[in-house]
Amino acid sequence: MLTVAVLISGTGSNLRALLDAAADPSFPARIVVVGADRQADGFAHAEHYGIPTFMVPFREFESREDWGDELLAQLDVWQPDLVVLSGLMRLLPAAVVDAWAPRLINTHPAYLPEFPGAHGVRDALAAGATETGASVIVVDGGVDTGPILAQERVPVLPADTEHTLHDRIKPVERRLLIDVVRRVATGDLDLTAIA
Repeated sequence: MLTVAVLISGTGSNLRALLDAAADPSFPARIVVVGADRQADGFAHAEHYGIPTFMVPFREFESREDWGDELLAQLDVWQPDLVVLSGLMRLLPAAVVDAWAPRLINTHPAYLPEFPGAHGVRDALAAGATETGASVIVVDGGVDTGPILAQERVPVLPADTEHTLHDRIKPVERRLLIDVVRRVATGDLDLTAIA
């Protein structure tokens, strides 16, 4: 059984989808802990399923590196097989990436390498793109530059706003994430061979 730690910053909608999938006894992975860089609404999803949580408040540390060291210490307590970033809105320090990659994955609301960064949906609209997408990647030292594990196109409709487009991307993102975690758990996807 693959054990998973999920790191969040906000509402945790991808986390909820993953928790719902893992609640099925036939799903080959279990979430063992949910962590966040601040008090996050998504902790309610973990609480609903009885999953332990931890918080490493970014603002309480003198540097990003010090914050990363404490994040590593918390993850070491749980020893997960895989770490999933699910809306964690912080760039991880190199020490965290080095310690966990390629067992460190993230979702992104664009068809990478198109529109990387914190505003992928907004950037797709600003560029006048007719399609964008969702991606699941291995986290590396760059910004959304790691190996792509899964992705799917999503059309941009003429009347789309950032909100409506993101709402159509999110279900695709969730489905891709669940599928990637399932494939890692079953051995159909070997992260060490990709990264």
